[in-house]
Order: sequence, then C-alpha cells, then structure tokens
Amino acid sequence: MYAEKVLSGMRPTGRLHLGHYHGVLKNWVRLQHEYPCLFFVADWHALTTDYDQPGGIVNNAWEMIIDWLASGVDPAQATLFVQSQVPEHAELHLLLSMMSPLGWLERVPTYKDQQEKLSQKDLTTYGFLGYPLLQAADILIYRADKVPVGEDQVPHIEFTREIARRFNHLYGREPGFEEKAREAVKKLGNKRARLYDDLRNRFQEKGEAEALEQAHALLGEAQSLSHGDRERLFGFLEGGGKMILVEPGALLTEASRMPGLDGQKMSKSYGNTITLREDADSITKKIRTMQTDPQRVRRTDPGEPEKCPVWQFHVIYSNDEVHQWVQQGCRSAGIGCIECKQPVIDAVLKEQEPMRERARMYEEEPQLVRSIIADGCEKARKLAQETMRDVREAMGLDYSR
Repeated sequence: MYAEKVLSGMRPTGRLHLGHYHGVLKNWVRLQHEYPCLFFVADWHALTTDYDQPGGIVNNAWEMIIDWLASGVDPAQATLFVQSQVPEHAELHLLLSMMSPLGWLERVPTYKDQQEKLSQKDLTTYGFLGYPLLQAADILIYRADKVPVGEDQVPHIEFTREIARRFNHLYGREPGFEEKAREAVKKLGNKRARLYDDLRNRFQEKGEAEALEQAHALLGEAQSLSHGDRERLFGFLEGGGKMILVEPGALLTEASRMPGLDGQKMSKSYGNTITLREDADSITKKIRTMQTDPQRVRRTDPGEPEKCPVWQFHVIYSNDEVHQWVQQGCRSAGIGCIECKQPVIDAVLKEQEPMRERARMYEEEPQLVRSIIADGCEKARKLAQETMRDVREAMGLDYSR
C-alpha cells in the first residue's frame, strides 16, 4: 500500500498555551520519530468561523509555528507547511464536493454543535457546511493513513473514509480494469504472482484478514511495479477497482488534562492560560496568585487538595513524593498555599526553559521560519500534485494526453 504517513493540522489562533502542548504538541514530537509526518497551518479552516475577521491569521500563523518549533517539532523530521500555500487542497475539495451527498455533511456531529456554541455568529455559510469536506481533502490529498485525533473528531475520520470509498467506487473502475490487473500480476514474477493469487483467493473467499495483510506486504516489497499497477493490484486484491484515494485511520490521542489557572479547561476564551515561551516572572506571578481551596481562609485552616486548582497542576507536574507531601500538608495545614505552589512554579519553568531557548533564534531571525515553511510547502505540494494527477485522470479531466 502507500507508505505510512501521519497528517495533523492546527488553526492559527496565535500564541499557544500549555493545553496545546500537553494535548497536541508533545504527541507530534513523539510521532515525528515514528512515522513520516506532515503538520500544517489550517488557515483556510480558520475562515470557516472567522471569515469576517481575517486580519490576524497570517501573524497568528507565524507565532504558532514558532511555538511548534519551540516545543521540539523538528523540520528535519517532519514537513511543516501552510494549507493555503498548497492550492491543490482547494482543487480536491472542489472536485469532491461534486460527488458528496449533502446529507452526509449535515450529519457530521460537530456541524450542529458548533452552530449552537457559536450562536452569535452567522454560520449558515457554504464554507462552514463544507468544513468536514475540506478537512477530508486535507487528509486524502496526502494519502495519509494515520490522523491523530481525540474521540470527538473520530466522526470526521469516518466521514473521510466514506468519501474516499465513494470516490474509489465511482472513479476507480477504469476500462479493462481486470485485464490490466491480471497483466500487472504477471509482472510480479512467477513465484510472487502465485502467492498473490493464493492470498487474494483466501481473502475474497474466506475473509482472512491475515492474507490481506500479507498481500499488502508483498505488494509493498515489489519494486518492479509502476505506480498505476500497484494501485490496480490493491483494488483487485479487495475485489474493488483501482484504489486512488487512501482511507485514513484515526490515531486516538488522549484528551489534554491540562487545567487552566482557575480549574476550568485551559482556554484563551476563559483568560486562564499560561502561554508557551511566556516570561518566567509572568508565569511565577500567575501561579502564585492562583485561587486555592476556598475553605482555607487562614494559613492554619486545613484544606482539601481535590477542591484546589493547584492540585490539578500537581497531578501533571509532580511526582508521587510531592503528591504525598501536598496531600498530607494541605489536609493538616502543615504547609501553606504559597509553599504548595512552589514545586508547580519550578516544574513549569523547567519545562518552558528549553522552549524559550529553542525559540530564541527564530524570534531573532524570522527568515528562518519562512525558509522552513517554504521548504515544507514545496515538499507537500509535490505529494499533493501526484494525488491530483491521479484524481484528474480517474475523473476524465486529464488534458495532457
């Protein structure tokens, strides 16, 4: 099959905070060492809800990319790019819109949820309705088979799989497909051709998942096949047509447990964030002035750690020994709230120190960031152009012949 690829994107909302780091970026840093990764700025997606205030998008994008780099996302390991700088996303979105049933878009759970949450905005727009399809195009254009998402985003991945399936069903039946597939089998060589036929029969007649897996591995190793023949043999194997778009899988990620300074979810809209690269004095002041258990009015009053937002920070940042010290000291009034906050301050500052260090050269030389993105856009565009060539050919829109 196509090589494994991870794709993930973020809307450019400006400076990122600890919730983004613990919920997304730490995961990206890990994934970039395990798979080829593509991480993109979803600037067109920002327009689906902020179409009336587009002014800050570009500046927000640059700030966000510096936060990615500061967090340890490595442009030597992953491809970083901006969605709108790869216009093939828009072309695929347009072509997919011609065959996407309206009911599928209206059924996506986040469509009504977002309309209710953002009721002050007019979201009765074509762009907002088509948002899941643009997201599908973002994934399908890179033939990415892994998309890191939380539970709430799984329906979007399933929608993307359905779109890929529908596209392959409508356009994957090229004239003389079976004859071309049988000719492609011969190109595997006698021994491999016999094994392919055996595995294909076992999968189609008995539904053996293991046989399908072995056949995929066999085709992955066959160096002599052209791109088109490889696609045909994947489709022939599963009883379908030529496979043009790859169905992605959801790579489930844990939801961020990062609380805000007030105990609610960390969010810019709540004004309870600590941003990445934030000044050390500012972080110290914010944590020192955090609200604590309301029962601890005086230093001598015992408290309940579970009722205190500071404890939620300890859960993320402190070890078992410190947990024990907090639990015992708070309940017995043996430690005061200022003492309790100090290990959290130390841990957050320690986490941020290498981020500020990594960010410094990008802040001082913004051209470095622009070069990274220019290179990433070029790489991403090459992949996107390959897919679009196949899509146009399948849909009968190839004018180069």
